[in-house]
Amino acid sequence: MSGLQCLASEKIWFDKHRYDEAEMHFYAGTNGPTTKEQQQQVKKNLQQAKGRQQKRQHRNSSSHARGEQEMTSRMKNMELENQTLQTLHKVETVMEDMRAALQMLASRVAVLEKSTAPAAAPRAEIVPVQAAPVKKVENDDDDDDDIDLFGSEEDDEEASRLKQERLDAYAAKKAKKPTIIAKSSILLDVKPWDDETDMVKLEECVRSVQVDGLLWGAAKLVPVGYGIKKLQISCVVEDDKVGTDILEEEITKFEDYIQSVDVAAFNKI
Repeated sequence: MSGLQCLASEKIWFDKHRYDEAEMHFYAGTNGPTTKEQQQQVKKNLQQAKGRQQKRQHRNSSSHARGEQEMTSRMKNMELENQTLQTLHKVETVMEDMRAALQMLASRVAVLEKSTAPAAAPRAEIVPVQAAPVKKVENDDDDDDDIDLFGSEEDDEEASRLKQERLDAYAAKKAKKPTIIAKSSILLDVKPWDDETDMVKLEECVRSVQVDGLLWGAAKLVPVGYGIKKLQISCVVEDDKVGTDILEEEITKFEDYIQSVDVAAFNKI
């Protein structure tokens, strides 16, 4: 509904100011010429009437605007509710389709399971087991007389001799078998005091360490920084004879050349 239709439906006297002017002229003509004060009073009354009419029109227009706003908000709310209902209807439709598809799938799976079920295994036939024939043992009185229940000292000596021979043979065989020696490969980092240290002399000092079960390998110089290089040397040791503590102790005895010794890598062989 438009604003003009709303105003047309309401009972408002739009032409009242014309009737007021006509009434003023009528009374002015009947009463004769009016004075200036009376004319001013009439004008004032007309102005007040116009002001009251404008106020009524303003109130009517504001109430109409509020009505339109309320109507617009209601329409928007109804559109949102309609969209929500449509969305819910679509979701319910999708859910129903999914339920129907699941039911069809379940029925197909049941049919497949019934068709692929293995046939019942044939009943095994029970075959009677025949007992083995029992041999009849004949007891002869002559055999009982030949058994020696107590034994003799000669038998004991022979058994002990055989036992000792077997022990000696096992000990000899074990002595001939080579024993496995546990060994380890160690990589050492030998650090000098400064860049003026003679690294050739340092390597000679390290290799001068000779211990039973120790074998020195390859060596190389690795830069550390500020012109300083460390000696990285490898060796193979027997675990029962040489340990890392012994190596570090023997190498650090050369205090003029060596600052410290670190184990860079340790691997069992």
